[in-house]
Amino acid sequence: MIDLSALSPAERLLWSYGVRTSEHIDLEAIAAARGAQVVYRRLDGCAARLVASDERAVISIALDDYPGRRRFSLGHELAHWICDKNRDSFKCANADIAPQNDEAKTVEAYANSYASQLLLPDYLVVPCIGNKPVNLDLARSLATDFRASLTASAIKLTRRAKAPAVIACHDQTRLRWYQKNLAFPQDIYVRSQLHQDTSAFEMVFGGSDGMSRPKRESADHWLNGPGVFRMCVSSQSIKLPDGTALSLIVLA
Repeated sequence: MIDLSALSPAERLLWSYGVRTSEHIDLEAIAAARGAQVVYRRLDGCAARLVASDERAVISIALDDYPGRRRFSLGHELAHWICDKNRDSFKCANADIAPQNDEAKTVEAYANSYASQLLLPDYLVVPCIGNKPVNLDLARSLATDFRASLTASAIKLTRRAKAPAVIACHDQTRLRWYQKNLAFPQDIYVRSQLHQDTSAFEMVFGGSDGMSRPKRESADHWLNGPGVFRMCVSSQSIKLPDGTALSLIVLA
């Protein structure tokens, strides 16, 4: 049974349109029902735009983005159209539209959160997670079922997992970003640089592609903090199109 009082605003919107499975999530249809026309075209200097007048709007999405990214951008602009009626236009850069960007301006951060719930609503995602192993294989399954990006799906999985988990993105020189869930110890942090014995290191320096298998290893390969030398983690990494490595790390 779904506790309707516990749903987020985005989830309540989906529920009101009869969304009961992942296949029901049709963002273009929701946009049309809310008076917004969606167009896909080339955009210069931004990932998406919203232009509104009275009760009508046009949402433009960058045509050259990949499908999961376009859907997240559409969810982001829908959030502006539905929640930010005090403005008649938005021009959202790539840095604004990012599910991992909790450092964005307040209005953009809320739009990202709203978009995440539109694409990957908790009331459908949490039952899918159940008691399954928390790894990138499960995140990729969520991405396929919900037509979302792997990054957005991995972040959602990490945040909703019962096990202490963190999702992190590294390049050759630094930690780009990371997200921990509430079960993860607050005094333990992801290493700023990749350890040479990790699969992610091989991906960003050695050029290996694809997704590694889940691997049990010493926590100090990934983490800094009290007692990490006595801990173990299960880790799994994948090389992203931009050459960075996305890694899901779960305390064993």
